[in-house]
Formats: sequence, C-alpha cells, structure tokens
Amino acid sequence: MKRYIDESLSHDPLHGYIPFSSGRVATDEITERDIIDHPWVQRLRQIHQLQTAWWVFPTAEHTRFQHVIGAMHLASRAVQSLYQSLDENFADVPSRGYVESLLRMAALLHDVGHGPFGHFFDAHYLADFDLTHETLGAAIIQGDLGDLIRGLRRNPFSELCASEQLDPAEIAWLITRPRGDDTREFPPWLAGLRSLLCGIYTVDNMDFVLRDAYMSGYSSRAFDLDRLLHYSFFSPQGLTIHDRGLGGLLRFMRVRAELFSTVYFHRTVRSIDLALADLFTDSKTYLFPGNPMECLDRYQSFTEWSLLVDVRGWATSEDQTKRGLGRRWQQILERSTPWKMVCQRSLVFSAGDAEQSSIFSEPELVEATLRKVLPDELAEIPLRVDIARHIYRPHTGGPSKGQNFFFDSSQDRVRPLTDSQLFQKLPVSHRICRVYSNLVTHSRQISSAMDNLLGPGGIDDLTNM
Repeated sequence: MKRYIDESLSHDPLHGYIPFSSGRVATDEITERDIIDHPWVQRLRQIHQLQTAWWVFPTAEHTRFQHVIGAMHLASRAVQSLYQSLDENFADVPSRGYVESLLRMAALLHDVGHGPFGHFFDAHYLADFDLTHETLGAAIIQGDLGDLIRGLRRNPFSELCASEQLDPAEIAWLITRPRGDDTREFPPWLAGLRSLLCGIYTVDNMDFVLRDAYMSGYSSRAFDLDRLLHYSFFSPQGLTIHDRGLGGLLRFMRVRAELFSTVYFHRTVRSIDLALADLFTDSKTYLFPGNPMECLDRYQSFTEWSLLVDVRGWATSEDQTKRGLGRRWQQILERSTPWKMVCQRSLVFSAGDAEQSSIFSEPELVEATLRKVLPDELAEIPLRVDIARHIYRPHTGGPSKGQNFFFDSSQDRVRPLTDSQLFQKLPVSHRICRVYSNLVTHSRQISSAMDNLLGPGGIDDLTNM
C-alpha cells in the first residue's frame, strides 16, 4: 500500500495537485519539505514574480515561491518524458531517482538568490558587485542548503540508489547560465540536462509563461505543454524536438514574446521602471549594506516586503536626504511616476538585419537625435527614451545557443533547430522604442518628430548627424 504519510500535496491552479516528499516528524530523514520550508525558499513568498508589473496588472500578485513550486513539478514532468532517452544517449547517467531529484531541486532553487524586484535588482544593484541572482543562488545552494541537499534520498516518484548522493555543486551549475567552456568540469549527461534550465524551453520558462499569462488575465491556457513534452527527447546532440512538435514550440515562443510586449514591457510598467531606476541609484546606500555575498545572513531577510516597509518610513526620517528619498518612494508606492508615454514605435529584426548598428540599440542616441528635430522651443523639455528588447530566437546567441535541436522525420536525422524553415520564419528580435515625458501636452509634436526620424530611409539614416 502506498505510504501517504511520506508525501504531501500542494494544489496549484495550473498544474493541479503538486506532490512533494515529506515524512513523519519523528524521523530524521531529510525530505523535500525540509528544503521548501527553509527560510531561503520561504523568503520567495515576499518577492513578486512580475517585479513591477503587479502594480499594473491587479491580479498578477503571484510570487517567486509559487513559480518555483510549479517549476519543480514540471521538472518531474520533464524527467518522465525524457529520462529514457537521456540514459540511452549519454554514458554514466545516474539513476532516475538521482536525475529527477537533482532537476527538481535545481527548479525549486533556481530563483533562491533573487532580491527585491527580481531581475531589476540584478541590473540596478547586484551588477555593482559583479553579481547576479544566479551567482548568489549558487553560493546559497552550496552553503546554507548544501547539507539538506546531500541528505535528500527521494522524491514522490523515485528514489536515489544507495550509493548515490546529490551534489549541490551540480545544482549550482545547472542554474547558472552557460559561459564559455564551463562544461568541461561536468559530464555530458549533465550538460544535456542543463538545457532544461537554460535552453529555449525550460521547466522555468514553461511554468512562468503559463503562470504569468493566467495570473495577468492574458490567457488561461497559453500553450500546449503536454504536446511540447510529448515530442521532446534527448538525442546525442542534446535536447531535441520532433518535427511533429515544432508547431507547439513555435506557439510557446510566440506566446512568450506576446507576454513581453503586453505585460512585461507594458508602457506603464516601463514607466515605473524608469522612475524606480532613478530612485534606486540615489537610495542604494540606505537599502542594503554593500555586497550581499559578504553578508548573506542579512540578505536572507531582505525582500520586497522589508524594502517597501522600510522606505515607507523614510518620509519622517531626521536625515534630510533620507526624508527626500522617502517622499519619492511614496510616489512609487502610490503608483505615481513622473513619466508618461507620449510616443511609441516598434522595429522587428530578421536574420541578417544590422540590429546592433540600428539607432534603436541606444536610448541616448535616439534622445539626442530626437531633440535635434524637435521644434526649438521643445528641444530642452524633459524626455526619457526607453528601448525594450525581446529575443524571439535565443539560439542566435547568449546562453541558449547550441542547446536545442529538432528531428527531421523526412530525412530521419537530428538537425540544428536553426535549419527548420518554420523556425526561420520567426523574427530574431523585437525592439519597442518609447518616448516618455512629464509634459504630455506636447505629445503631438514629439510623435511628429519621431515620424520625421522614421521617414524615407528610416531612423538609421540619422545616426551620423
């Protein structure tokens, strides 16, 4: 009879019941519940999944915690579909229990290093110390969580062999984006598995696309997860999708792109980000005491909740500088920003387009060029240019490059995903250029000036002005 006492369930609106290993209180066995309940994981309840978009989409109040539980569940879904082909195509693959527990922990812990406002905090604070949430997460996994991970023996669907022990270093490597030749230290089967955390479609982004679409009201079922997993397998080259499933992959990629343009890059979300970026620059010394890697104990209690509670009190501080910052934070808390969108233009780049030489690659260049064609009386008005970029086909560069393949059934062979005619029809990237001002009465003139820039020959004709 099944030992129900060894398992607990969490109900999720997307995935239904999500099981995780637990156990009797009287035993010393380490279970997944011990790691889920650890303060490092529980703090993710206090960090929104949609960094600032929850100020714009009222129902999108979900957190990183809900997301990592869903990603952990998808890790088991992926292993169920992929373990046999992984074992057949790579040497020295550990037991299913090891691979499944390893991937479940990588999915559960991939966001453990995030700070307030997620990726925004990476760009506007952690970058000052040459850190990312991944490098912090790797340190946390191998440090505070290391003993728990090494003691884990099972998950709800499989168990480790007696001679096996999870390696926190492997989990830390799985959650870190590929850089150069860092695969030399790890076996090929683990490099293949890494594509499920860092490739084009992963247990991470498959969950957040479904979750963000559902919670924002964009779509209750954004793409066909079952079909995508059904037609995926490991070949000797790596994670491969059968050509029968390619339409499902393209659907996933299109929906993800639409979420960027409609939710993550919403005009008001980007306006909040502009104001928050300015405020972060001036507030850094008050927000956190230096390098988080040097005081991880304090970082553990540093979340959006703690930050927003702290800054709310700054307005009554005896410190004059802090008091001024507090008034500016109050505007953010009231969802009031000085920047209103007055103009928007989009540009889609296909393969072969000179994206990097486009003026759309530099907000400062767009602003300087725009001011030259504005009427003289508007040349010095407050303006901010924001350029949001989404990569449709991440295989073209960066961490996803070279990790995904497709099976061409007409030729009975595995080919690079870039060879697919369907895949080639996707644009490479999409840039949204927006102009913000605190003087919306001049929107007509600013928009006309942008149209002048985009006249015959396009905006790039003006890069040498």
